[in-house]
Amino acid sequence: MEILPDVDIKALIFGAAIAAAFILFGYQYWDWFYPFSAIGLLYAGYAQKNIKIGTLAGAFASTPIVALTLQGYMGTFQEGFFTTENGIMAVTIIILLTGAFVGLVGAWAKRNRVKALEEYEKKQNIGKKKNKNK
Repeated sequence: MEILPDVDIKALIFGAAIAAAFILFGYQYWDWFYPFSAIGLLYAGYAQKNIKIGTLAGAFASTPIVALTLQGYMGTFQEGFFTTENGIMAVTIIILLTGAFVGLVGAWAKRNRVKALEEYEKKQNIGKKKNKNK
């Protein structure tokens, strides 16, 4: 019995690892690596079977980004709202919602690609199965 039959666990783990790796590369080398962490979240959502699971996969794959942000790898917070408990919770929720949205975009792109491939196959099969013995 599979626990999660519709979830591609491998893509979820690799997507989270890619997202975390780009955050670490951005911290270590160049700041412009930070936005490329979305590639991992897109991959985590794209590999799932439907849009709902892709959205959840994007949110779960963004949890390393939350951990790295709270540890200071995305920069330190100045005194103010973001150093309070509510600020930390707000940052966490914003990152998870952004991850869910990016996962949704990945799953939506896969759904549209599958539909486009099906339409292309229908166009290619027109006229191939006609009876030629008339």
